[in-house]
Amino acid sequence: MSGVRLVLLGRQGAGKGTQAERLSAHYGAPHISTGDMLRAAVAEGTDFGRKAEEIMSRGDLVPDDVIVGVVDERLQKDDVAAGGFLLDGFPRTVAQAEALAELVEPDGLHAVVNIDVPLDEVRARMKARGRADDTDEAIDRRLELYEQETSPLIDFYTERGLMVHVDGLGTMDEVFDRLVAAIDARVAGGAGAQS
Repeated sequence: MSGVRLVLLGRQGAGKGTQAERLSAHYGAPHISTGDMLRAAVAEGTDFGRKAEEIMSRGDLVPDDVIVGVVDERLQKDDVAAGGFLLDGFPRTVAQAEALAELVEPDGLHAVVNIDVPLDEVRARMKARGRADDTDEAIDRRLELYEQETSPLIDFYTERGLMVHVDGLGTMDEVFDRLVAAIDARVAGGAGAQS
């Protein structure tokens, strides 16, 4: 597998989606978001896509084994073999991170990049979007859930020497330049060991 192999983390409102698209174009690595992946698997009618569709149609959350299966199917595609990948929204749990480690063997990941924006700032950004579902309570609930899910992941990847924190404050270009510098340093350093 050639290209960059990255996981992107960041709170809602941190600009992760925008930066993921720019990084994908910069490195020629497909930006793979969990939501897009699930929709694609359902549309293609893959085994895991059919399972996911059945679960989602009941309004239930898709369990780890199905999500991991969908990710595995996506990582087998030619564009990933040629350009690597930039995962966004996966893994969300330590169990998913452990499964991902097996999926990307023997190459491993280059880095897990966290776009770090302080809570007060992401709260302000989310309120500024003016979406109907961005009430104070909803924002607090989403951010709290993110902290609960992601803190263990940050510990997991820090222990494995893969975690990179990038300051997410500043202009879009400033943050992008910091991300590229951090990723290039990891890729050039031959990082990728993951146990």
